[in-house]
Amino acid sequence: MKNILVTGYRAHELNIFNQKHEGIPYIRQAIRSKLVPLLEEGLEWVITPGQYGVDLWACEEAIELKKDYPQLRISILSAFASPEERWSDDKKEYYEGILKQIDFHGVVSNRPYEGIWQFKARDELLFRKTDGLILVYDEDAGEGSPRFFKQEALRRQQENGYRYISISSEDIQSLADEQRMEQQFDEPEQNAEYSGEGFTDEMVSKEE
Repeated sequence: MKNILVTGYRAHELNIFNQKHEGIPYIRQAIRSKLVPLLEEGLEWVITPGQYGVDLWACEEAIELKKDYPQLRISILSAFASPEERWSDDKKEYYEGILKQIDFHGVVSNRPYEGIWQFKARDELLFRKTDGLILVYDEDAGEGSPRFFKQEALRRQQENGYRYISISSEDIQSLADEQRMEQQFDEPEQNAEYSGEGFTDEMVSKEE
């Protein structure tokens, strides 16, 4: 596998509204745990749609991984021009900081948002340019925006062997539990337990 698409929930679907949320490091660790074996096998590109949430956290983790895997390249393919235009200043600054560190940023439509067709065109290109998908998604916690990516990846898997790799709430909670245990051994006076907030049945928005 040379090119992997990484995506999942948008931040607001997890009720995450800033970069200090305690769940983000565990989501990033889960993404890293899936990327490293692929990098060992020769992965070259991590590609995301660049939406605020899992997409950008995946970019952050890929940027960190470039220190150990200098062959890795990172790309964001946006559906339309200036997707960050209506974001808060903090989000814009965060997004622009990531853009400065990735290898390629393209837009499917050079026009501002006009309609759902731009997202459809983007998603078609994302699947056409990649050999597999890492998806942060848990149907049991609510369908949400990643549903289409799972359905399309599974369809392509049946047709041509497209690879589908899932990250569920259980995967993320397991990482949190492991870190909690490690910190209990290293620093018994500290309790590093992750509450699960940000990726539970109650927290995930039911938006279509």
